[in-house]
Amino acid sequence: MILDIVKYGDALLTKRADEVTEFDSKLHKLVDDMFETMYGAPGVGLAAPQVGVLKRLFIMDCSSGKNKNQKVALINPIIEVEEGEQIGDEGCLSFPGIFVQVKRPQRVVVRAQDLNGGSFDLDVLDLEARCVSHETDHLDGDLFIEYLSPLKRDLLKRRIKKRIRDGEW
Repeated sequence: MILDIVKYGDALLTKRADEVTEFDSKLHKLVDDMFETMYGAPGVGLAAPQVGVLKRLFIMDCSSGKNKNQKVALINPIIEVEEGEQIGDEGCLSFPGIFVQVKRPQRVVVRAQDLNGGSFDLDVLDLEARCVSHETDHLDGDLFIEYLSPLKRDLLKRRIKKRIRDGEW
């Protein structure tokens, strides 16, 4: 089932998500629905708060569904290592049509739990590292526009307010 994506302006996006403690069929259903929502958007990552669920969970598939080995759900993720630096265009499903230059780590090592509660490590580079960093920020209530200078952030917020007024948000 495709879920509604929470857009910027909703206070839910700025709240820290709670730990996942129940690894049950509801969690499996949520993850399946999140993948369907992300692929339909389309996107490469989606955090539970972006679909109105304040839980520490995100999904990603940087192949956009082309490689099943890239499809992963990370529950209660903790970034253990961040190395290097990359600067590039970044978007967010909660900011439709908005892309900005953001500095992120080149490499990220994250420890997380799978759908059954088992622990695993994921060591990723480039786009996948950007995605892990971006989605983990969502779980902490942090948004990618916070990486912009105050002036650029203010200009972007004005642009979004105009789109809201025009009924385009």
